[in-house]
Amino acid sequence: MENAPMVWPAIRYKDALAAIRFLGEAFGFTEAVVVPGQDEGVVEHAELRWPLGGGVMVGSTRYDEGVHGELPAGSASVYVVTDEPDALFARAAAAGAEVVAGLKDEDYGSRSFTVRDPEGNYWSFGTYRGA
Repeated sequence: MENAPMVWPAIRYKDALAAIRFLGEAFGFTEAVVVPGQDEGVVEHAELRWPLGGGVMVGSTRYDEGVHGELPAGSASVYVVTDEPDALFARAAAAGAEVVAGLKDEDYGSRSFTVRDPEGNYWSFGTYRGA
């Protein structure tokens, strides 16, 4: 894979399967890998790709094994670059994402917004690509 991501935010969900569906519908992430756990509805590991590059890892919160399994649901904050913030804001709002900070032009040149997914994680999207 050319320009493979080297940094992966890892987010845990109580209902990881529902989260994977929401992240695709609301934001446009696509499933690259979904590894089910031994118990029904549990996601051991999933990778979701962002159309402009990179992605996030998603899994089920289990509270009983490993460092990542102990992470509480709803505690992540992720920033994602987009070239189309207005269209993505409309898409996310239509899919039921809770608007935390509406679409606006920032002093540092980004056009961005922040929403919360159904389990409480913050997702910020903007045109700022970093320094």
